[in-house]
Amino acid sequence: MQAPLSAAAAPPPADAPAGRKTVLQVEGLKKSFGGIAAVDGVSFEVLEGEILGIIGPNGCGKSTLFNCILGQLTPNEGRVILDGRETTGMRPSDLNRLGVSRTFQLLQVFPQLSVRENLILAGQEHRGTMASRLFGPRDAGLTGDADRMIAFFKMQHLADERAGGLSYGQQKLLDAAMAFMAGPRLVLLDEPAGGVNLTMLANLKDRLRAINAEQGATFVVIEHNMDFVMSLCTRVIVLAEGRLLAEGAPADIRANPRVIEAYLGH
Repeated sequence: MQAPLSAAAAPPPADAPAGRKTVLQVEGLKKSFGGIAAVDGVSFEVLEGEILGIIGPNGCGKSTLFNCILGQLTPNEGRVILDGRETTGMRPSDLNRLGVSRTFQLLQVFPQLSVRENLILAGQEHRGTMASRLFGPRDAGLTGDADRMIAFFKMQHLADERAGGLSYGQQKLLDAAMAFMAGPRLVLLDEPAGGVNLTMLANLKDRLRAINAEQGATFVVIEHNMDFVMSLCTRVIVLAEGRLLAEGAPADIRANPRVIEAYLGH
């Protein structure tokens, strides 16, 4: 296997529209565990309105990278910058207030609550103060927003159903809707396609494309489903052994010999 590309700071994508703002910058990020580098000098940018995919073999550092960006882990070196403000090591709750949202590989829905109630709770996480939650209206004024998100994700027939009674694919769709509920600046989606059947996967991809096209949502996707990534994302980053191996448009990544050797296997 060829040596990974240099970990020098990544330039903006060559085909980036002029004037498009950089939402997220990751500069020389490193994270080690017991002397083993899980993330080794990774740098990249996420542009406003972009859908960026991050792929790589198991153990390549994808989840560790996500967790360093999102404050679950503190990197050993490097910087994370959101809209020009350094957020390296900032707590997840503080990042929420700056408009950063995420999903997890394991679903984070509340099974005893309805679809609508789950969305209201997701909205409350990003809005208001403790006082407004204690003394304001029970729904924090978010029922209308929740119903609009339900309609956008085409879940009207499920609005009053308990989340725990939904199929796994429907729960994944709800999980994605919750991540976008408060109109976040940046969303990081961790394995959104995992375990979802083909019909529901098509629905999820359609809604993610739509929220990007219609609302300009900016998000990053970690995913093992190559067809999902290549058909959804506008740009793809490949990690191998904790380093950035390749970066480019989906068609270029599919044809890259180093990626084929390291990951695709065909």
